Amino acid sequence: MILTTLEGVPGKEIIEHYGIVQGSTVRAKNIGKDFLAGMKNIVGGELKGYTELLHEARQEALDRMIQQGQQLGANAIINVRFATSSVAQGAAELFAYGTAVRVS
Repeated sequence: MILTTLEGVPGKEIIEHYGIVQGSTVRAKNIGKDFLAGMKNIVGGELKGYTELLHEARQEALDRMIQQGQQLGANAIINVRFATSSVAQGAAELFAYGTAVRVS
């Protein structure tokens, strides 16, 4: 599956348009990671636990979006974007979306 943030795939022609596809995941913070993050805030530096959590969430949302595109018969998803929203205290949704197409 070709993924791009562009409006098309360079060197390819869009021959079929399937519409919007999406994938999302909702993740909650971990109490242990929150404690370690609080300690890290005192001395500064990267919050590696949260970095890993966000990386996993982005990948899961992308995988779900790709799966939806494959079910439609797409071989590319263009205009890929990410969005986040808070759904509850300590929990957030990471949302990936784009336009499923077939290119040749």
